[in-house]
Amino acid sequence: MASSIIIPWIFYIQILAISSKAIATVPAIIVFGDSSIDSGNNNYLPTLAKCNFEPYGRDFPGGTPTGRFCNGRLPPDFVSEGFGLKPTIPAYLDPSFNISDFATGVCFGSSGTGYDNSTPAILKVFPLWKEVDFFKGYQTKLRAYLGDEKANEVISEALYIISVGTNDFLINYYNFPQRRTQFTIPKYEDFLIGNAEDFIRKIYSVGARKLSLTGLPPMGCLPVQRTFNPKNPHSCSEERNKVALEFNEKLKASVVKLMIELPGLKVLYVDVYELLLRLITQPSQYGFEVADAACCGTGLFETGILCNRLTPHTCLDADKYVFWDAFHPSERANKILSDEMLPSLKLAFL
Repeated sequence: MASSIIIPWIFYIQILAISSKAIATVPAIIVFGDSSIDSGNNNYLPTLAKCNFEPYGRDFPGGTPTGRFCNGRLPPDFVSEGFGLKPTIPAYLDPSFNISDFATGVCFGSSGTGYDNSTPAILKVFPLWKEVDFFKGYQTKLRAYLGDEKANEVISEALYIISVGTNDFLINYYNFPQRRTQFTIPKYEDFLIGNAEDFIRKIYSVGARKLSLTGLPPMGCLPVQRTFNPKNPHSCSEERNKVALEFNEKLKASVVKLMIELPGLKVLYVDVYELLLRLITQPSQYGFEVADAACCGTGLFETGILCNRLTPHTCLDADKYVFWDAFHPSERANKILSDEMLPSLKLAFL
């Protein structure tokens, strides 16, 4: 792993493997992105990119399938709890919650979305610009609830978690010809980076200042990518992992650029690639038994509607698996990843 580098006003911090608990040091956790963080907004869309049914959520409090692509909680839930806030981040569109719940944490994420606006169109989910619209509507409600001064403080001091980008490659670029005919992979990476920068400028313009920006995971090692790896079936796709690493290097450089450009902006780049790769390559060191297949079904390709209560062969104990379904980590993996993120998040934003 690369060593940590800290220079004035620029936080590129490799995540430390230390877990800790603390009282709240930020007033709210506000979340943007895709299925890695979506706590259920897609439940209210006519899309296949949803999972508000069993066995999803079987280890969530109450055994409820909330729309999280997991057997339990997601990283923003654990981060919120780690900052002394509530243990789960509600979805903005969930009618069972209101602004009093959202005041300390809210998720605008939409499973299946990406930096490229053509990516969410594939599964008919919310693009990032719509997530920004939700954020603006949230601010109006927050000011009515807390008053301008207190609401502005929450908006400026909140921690913003951004996790998105994998779908642009795995759902869009590699599966549909449009972008492949327009862009080489390096050019597509540059296109996505430009869109990521524009997104950050947009949320900065309406008050966001403290950002946790997650890079791409080792996407070639997701169970579904192993299954359909034509060169070496059931092994990680080194080609796709290489693309993730290339993109992440460009994202790191973008962080530096934006923090120079935008006064008062602080961005922590979260290297989820290295964190998750350690769980995948050294599962026994973290108490896992299976890292090359998922818990749900055969573990080779099932996700979303293919992972349902009638799906045969689903494991009994998801804690033994790094992955819950063929795309997404298990709750226990999410907890380990979050515990390793927390010290650096606190260091960056205290």
